[in-house]
Amino acid sequence: MARDVRHRHFGIKGLIASLDSPVVSGGNIMPRGDKSKYTDKQKRKAEHIAEGYEDRGVPEKEAERRAWATVNKESGGGNKSGSGRGKPDTKVSSKKGGAIGGKKGGAASAARPASARSASAKKAAATRKRNQAAKSR
Repeated sequence: MARDVRHRHFGIKGLIASLDSPVVSGGNIMPRGDKSKYTDKQKRKAEHIAEGYEDRGVPEKEAERRAWATVNKESGGGNKSGSGRGKPDTKVSSKKGGAIGGKKGGAASAARPASARSASAKKAAATRKRNQAAKSR
């Protein structure tokens, strides 16, 4: 029977880390909530995201938790030192949506009047025709 790789034993440090729930970092036990490994930019980003959540009525502690989760998802955790420093952020959470990003999935064009959609379609057809003619020369 194949061994389940999710349940490997990682030694005494791993056992202590899982029981007491601190994070083991480079052999040292680092308490949760320590933000010393984050860059100033990451800290500013988390603060900005938390403010946005608080403006929408999310409690302060929950807003901070969500903000740091977003920063971690986009940047892969603290970037202050180590081999991962300098990697670009993914911005995956920022692209996800919301009021600022506008409507998605055709909803924006569906909200426009038929005459505006028709004018856009005619303009696009003319552009394609003009480009095709220029290409065949």
